Amino acid sequence: MRTIVIIFSLLTFFLLDACMEMKKNADLIITNGVIYTVDSLNSRAEAMAVKNGKILATGLAKAILEDFQAPVTLDLKGKSLFPGFIDAHCHFIGYALSLHYVDLAGSTSFEEVLRRLKMVKIHDPEKWLVGRGWDQNLWEDKKFPDNRQLNKIYPKTPVMLIRVDGHVVLANQEALNMAGFGTKHLFNDGQVEIKNGQMTGILSETAADLMREAVPQPKGDEFVSLLKKAEQQCFAVGLTGVSDAGLDYSQVMEIDSLQKSGILNMHLYAMLTPNKKNINEFLSKGQFSTDKLDVRSIKIYADGSLGSRTARLKSPYADAPDNSGIIVTSRDSIMALCKLAYDHGYQVNTHCIGDSANKMMLTIYATFLKEKNDLRWRIEHAQVVDPADVHFFGEYSVIPSVQATHATSDMYWAERRLGKERVKGAYAYRDLMNQNGWIANGTDFPIENISPLLTFYAAVSRQDLNGFPDGGFQMENALSREEALHSITIWAAKADFLEKIKGSLEVGKDADFIILDQDIMQIPIRNVPEVKVIHTFISGKEVFKQ
Repeated sequence: MRTIVIIFSLLTFFLLDACMEMKKNADLIITNGVIYTVDSLNSRAEAMAVKNGKILATGLAKAILEDFQAPVTLDLKGKSLFPGFIDAHCHFIGYALSLHYVDLAGSTSFEEVLRRLKMVKIHDPEKWLVGRGWDQNLWEDKKFPDNRQLNKIYPKTPVMLIRVDGHVVLANQEALNMAGFGTKHLFNDGQVEIKNGQMTGILSETAADLMREAVPQPKGDEFVSLLKKAEQQCFAVGLTGVSDAGLDYSQVMEIDSLQKSGILNMHLYAMLTPNKKNINEFLSKGQFSTDKLDVRSIKIYADGSLGSRTARLKSPYADAPDNSGIIVTSRDSIMALCKLAYDHGYQVNTHCIGDSANKMMLTIYATFLKEKNDLRWRIEHAQVVDPADVHFFGEYSVIPSVQATHATSDMYWAERRLGKERVKGAYAYRDLMNQNGWIANGTDFPIENISPLLTFYAAVSRQDLNGFPDGGFQMENALSREEALHSITIWAAKADFLEKIKGSLEVGKDADFIILDQDIMQIPIRNVPEVKVIHTFISGKEVFKQ
């Protein structure tokens, strides 16, 4: 009898060992939750296996646990898991730099702006003081400020205050002097505000860019520290990839170096500023790609912004009958850049806000694209599009790359700018999505809040965080939850030519995913802004934990 027991025990041991050997090895198994794969069938799973930074399998928990073994198992405890969010249009380096600026967002008056500036202790009176985020549309008089008070408070300190959209700055006289500005400086009409023969300090578009370039930028360890902090902020809101809209050669190379050294881990899709250095070092040599960086597009500016009345409209602003906005880059220059990109296999991504700028760019694109295609040239923002021009997106496979929170930030005053009829063609995300069957979504941070959950919320609810307006803003152009989720995952990846490796949780793709404390696909939409990211993984490795 004792012999039989021993034999039975040995058989049991060998059978269990054989079963273990039959299981496939994984690095990580995740189980006991709701996994939104965002595949073509919108499948849900209970468990997922990961190995070497890639998805091995998704499916029922019982099946995954029977087929795979791993040294680490993560119990979701019923929580929801999603593909890592991707911001289709932002300014990552700009956001990093903004972390050492004075935060002026939400200021309800210019007096409040001044109060926030005064809270900053100035140890060196000649060191630049920079703030960002003011918006005159939140002020009672709705008017641009001037620099008279700044000149009195900071006679020797150069001060530059960047408007929320980045298209306008206010500079005091010392900053103007240091940047070499004078009343005879040559700029296009409307870019330097002059009253009674004197500059008010308000600069827009190219003039604003020149002023910003005059400000000394952080370098070395200080710059790296800001980039690391910005990346960690991205991980904390569930971002595993970003598309940076407008970078110089040196910035791209800095990112590449930091990624290769393991200091930065987030994937970055770079849209190049089309200057001589970028053209010589990138475009002329073809596309550039690593496992964390892709360079295959250029960023063009067609016009300005609606909030600063520099967006180019077909007819004058409803609240400024003598102003139709401006074109920032000439049509001839845009044509030349598009040809250069087309000839070298680069994507063209153009900033277009006003209906006139959108029409101009769509017709220019049409001359190169000619018919449906897979070049994925993009209109960034596509904010005010004449309904008569929407068909261009579908006919020439042009991708609308939008920011849902722009609608809920601008809705308070958009009708005042555009009028009752024209505003109906603004922030028309569903109309734009229907042209090609998909749409890319981002935040444009630091212009808007960095969180993609707020993008999701705004796209679906078309309301602000207080639930205004009742019923939502122009709800005929709201997205469904599934569409909104796709717009910040697989469609955002597709806009960057990355849909085969990112954007959904399918076998062979990168294991970039996030875990939320509530299920955004099930809870009341009004509760989405309260949802927290509790884990963020990139290539199967945890990079953030709440």
